[in-house]
Amino acid sequence: MFLGLVKPSDGQALVLGVPTGDVEIRRKIGFLPEDFRFYTWLTASELLNLHGRLCGMTTARLRERVPALLDLVGLTPHREKRLREFSKGMLQRIGLAQALIHEPELIFLDEPTSGLDPMGRRLVRDVIRAQRDRGATVFLNSHLLSEVEITCDHVVFMKEGEVVASRDLRALPHGEIRVSARVRNFPPKAVAELARWSTNAQLDGERLTLATGSTEVLPDILRHLVAAGADVFEFAPEKLSLEDLFLKIMGEDRGL
Repeated sequence: MFLGLVKPSDGQALVLGVPTGDVEIRRKIGFLPEDFRFYTWLTASELLNLHGRLCGMTTARLRERVPALLDLVGLTPHREKRLREFSKGMLQRIGLAQALIHEPELIFLDEPTSGLDPMGRRLVRDVIRAQRDRGATVFLNSHLLSEVEITCDHVVFMKEGEVVASRDLRALPHGEIRVSARVRNFPPKAVAELARWSTNAQLDGERLTLATGSTEVLPDILRHLVAAGADVFEFAPEKLSLEDLFLKIMGEDRGL
């Protein structure tokens, strides 16, 4: 919808303050689809020059920009190789380069690390961070939650076309903390009193689990356990990962 490829069934969408589908605003947008179909008879340099001309770039500017981008995505040695000879990972990287050719203000990347090895994924992460640092906004769509967690500032969870939750990932290190403890002789009344720090404390035999909103309260929780007469054998706080958060918010529906 933001790219103007699909019309909204209701409401209005704006991109950079302009209704979606506006041709001029498209000049300020970069896009890498998940299932791209480039002209395989073109070389890497020719593809970037073509997309640069489509964006209205001058020949002089492309003479500088194309080599710089090929170097950025590690494809300088393959600049005159035809795309039909490219591997999936190389195609992914040249696709990223074409999305950035005109230095767009807004960039949409659909599964940009698909098919890449660990070095390729790191390269893409570095490129995305560099775009963010120059002031661009990057929309990254991915099911690789570890990549999202490393790369993004904000995450939005969607289910059946509806936004069900959003989070500021920069706040997660100070956000929900999961605690697992092994305790003995911990009275049920003391478990209920943990509600001042946690809304979901549970005791199953000797295993106590709870979640809390800040690392600052962990010493208070531990002191409470000891003051209540519990013998504490383990006390292990752990930051909730993005995958854990996904399962908590979306549920463990294997059909998602």
